Amino acid sequence: MCHLPTPIEPLERLSAHLCGPRIYVKRDDATGLAFGGNKARKLEFIIGDAQSAGADTLLTAAGIQSNHARQTAAAAARFGMQAELILARMVSFRSSDYEVSGNVLLDRLLGATTYFVDRGADVRKLLEDLADKARARNRRPYIVPFGGSAPPGTFGYVAAALEIMQQSKSAGLRFDHVVHASGSGGTQAGLVCGFSSVGRGAPKVHGISVLAKEMKYRDEVAELASLTAAELGLPDVPDEATVVEFDHVGEAYGLPTQAMIEAVSLVARLEGILLDPVYTGKAFAGMIAMIKGGRFRRDETILFVHTGGTPALFPYREVFDSAAAMPQEIAPS
Repeated sequence: MCHLPTPIEPLERLSAHLCGPRIYVKRDDATGLAFGGNKARKLEFIIGDAQSAGADTLLTAAGIQSNHARQTAAAAARFGMQAELILARMVSFRSSDYEVSGNVLLDRLLGATTYFVDRGADVRKLLEDLADKARARNRRPYIVPFGGSAPPGTFGYVAAALEIMQQSKSAGLRFDHVVHASGSGGTQAGLVCGFSSVGRGAPKVHGISVLAKEMKYRDEVAELASLTAAELGLPDVPDEATVVEFDHVGEAYGLPTQAMIEAVSLVARLEGILLDPVYTGKAFAGMIAMIKGGRFRRDETILFVHTGGTPALFPYREVFDSAAAMPQEIAPS
């Protein structure tokens, strides 16, 4: 299902612009499956688990512009399953495009049944209710965890960590740090678990939180990493291996920040790579702030994991109107 291994590319112009460490990008926006993204790696294992359970219907809940929901719908289509998505109004950001464009449009094109609910709805109960209704129709439902962030979904990023180690060895590279957006925690838990299993020579993982602002989230990620290791029979993950940065969320999840707008524009214009406004844009802005703050040495090498999400750019069109160069008219000759 995934296009693996995803490439690792140098960001030479950006590295020179920032006058800091060498920066590379892991293109997990190129995993395939409806515009790609990190959820495809998780869904490879989740679909296997669902098939083993005899499921024919995938149920999950997420925010309205969820990449997880979109890729769950795509995976369901790919394997002949139905998808039902509860999409919650988690973000106070509103635009004329927000509930009709981007991932919402793709969910529907992929054949998913979507349900909008307001912030504060008990989505866990709603998922159970959908599962009961599916069973009443003689369907066999499987509830996909939020963001796919529970075993077996986390196994996808344990495998990704080992993939990175193999690619760096083949290319004669050594990554000192890995930076990525941390939302529901599964990507970070898998990476931390995978790199911890390698031991010496593995990079340090920095999750840039785009959702949580409380330290208890770090503890939850560490617990999930340890659970993943136990499920796979790997050594326990040291507590200090889980590092989460909380300074770049902004006002709230999904709400634009000026640093995000600048980061998305900078990477697009220097490297021709598109980030998204909710996850990778804020994570890249966080990495830039860490570089400027002296958190990394100039002789070090950073790998930024691009976890996808570019369809979410379109509902945020109005945010980027002031940053983007508008088309110029050409008078007919």
